[in-house]
Amino acid sequence: MAEVGEIICGLDIGTTKVAALIGEVTEAGIEILGVGTSPSEGLRQGVVVNIEATTNSIAQAVQEAEQMAAADVQSVFVGIAGGHIRGFNSLGQVSMRSREVEEADVARVIEQAKAVNIPLDRQIIHTVPLEYIIDGQGQIRDPIGMNGVRMEVRAHVITAAVTSVQNIIKCCNRAGLEVVEVVLEPIASSTAVLHDDEKDLGVALIDIGGGTTDVAVYSEGSNVFTSVIVMGGHRITQDVAHGLRTSVAEAEAIKRKHGCALISMLDGDDVIQVPGVGPRPPREFQRRFLAEIIEPRVEEIFLLAQQELLASGCAELAASGLVLTGGAAQMEGMIEIAEDIFQMPVRKGVPTGVATATTTAGRNKVRLTEGGFSGMIQDPKFSTGVGLVLYGAAHDPLPLEAAPRGVTRREEGPGLARRLTSWVREMF
Repeated sequence: MAEVGEIICGLDIGTTKVAALIGEVTEAGIEILGVGTSPSEGLRQGVVVNIEATTNSIAQAVQEAEQMAAADVQSVFVGIAGGHIRGFNSLGQVSMRSREVEEADVARVIEQAKAVNIPLDRQIIHTVPLEYIIDGQGQIRDPIGMNGVRMEVRAHVITAAVTSVQNIIKCCNRAGLEVVEVVLEPIASSTAVLHDDEKDLGVALIDIGGGTTDVAVYSEGSNVFTSVIVMGGHRITQDVAHGLRTSVAEAEAIKRKHGCALISMLDGDDVIQVPGVGPRPPREFQRRFLAEIIEPRVEEIFLLAQQELLASGCAELAASGLVLTGGAAQMEGMIEIAEDIFQMPVRKGVPTGVATATTTAGRNKVRLTEGGFSGMIQDPKFSTGVGLVLYGAAHDPLPLEAAPRGVTRREEGPGLARRLTSWVREMF
């Protein structure tokens, strides 16, 4: 657990953008001090494909956040996603030495749950306890202090490709940053947008990013299922670009301003102007035609997510419904089409509690000062970034790197100079 006054940086490295958020632990909760974003040039579907471009994007986003927060970032909690993510359930069992459960016993039984055969090209990034069982008595969440002879744990183990994890860490290191912990993005997003009562009753989270769609299910307060679909909002943008015969940049702007995921929601004959490619003149299209391009791809993404839920057997656990977040969740009609496909209540997930006054998001709190900065964070596209800060404040870091935690208040030169020095040393 982070201490009051500690400053934490969350780094969301996405396919379309890199977002860095700096937060400070206060008596009231977490206060977001700075936000920085930059276009992501070196990732494809959540996987690094260009080290130099990704490094530059990270440095740019962190520098912007540093300037806003007046702090120098030394280390980060970084998010990871991609089609290489895998999750499975495992069982660990130990005998208790003192007949009373101690923290060391809990650590041992979790290590036992992690002692499974996995391919050499994969590594465990999370082990989430689902329930503890003491002498046959299950459904125990916190076993510390309980008496017994034998303790078991049923845990959800999440693995990632070693090369993908190493490439993300390498990009951060080349940008002059130490990685405290690599965090699965759906776990980070759920920290920011899900309430405790939803997690207890059961809820499904779908986070539609630029290159991937993350799916997570919570039941009885624990993460019981995670999956990553290699398709996201950028695929919708590409469809729009091809259908309207315009550039990808213009297609993204048109999608954000005029996009609708459900054709039946559009009335009338609204017309939009679409810039041509190169010297070609602009043309006009009906907004309904744009929706006819978008709806099939959105439906495909949701159907793939539904297949993942049904195949896992966790669909019926989402008793409270579904929460939709990520940048694409802002599009008109997304909630309605999701409700039609999943046949359950759907709400849009934004970083809860980000306001001018302190409010709560379950047990997590986020506070922002007066001004437009507050409204900037209240956007589904920042769910993962805010979640990484909250995760960093609530968890002790894994021994991934012997790195300083958090950031320091700016007293000397800017962090950019330090990162450039680190980069030059590595190159030459």
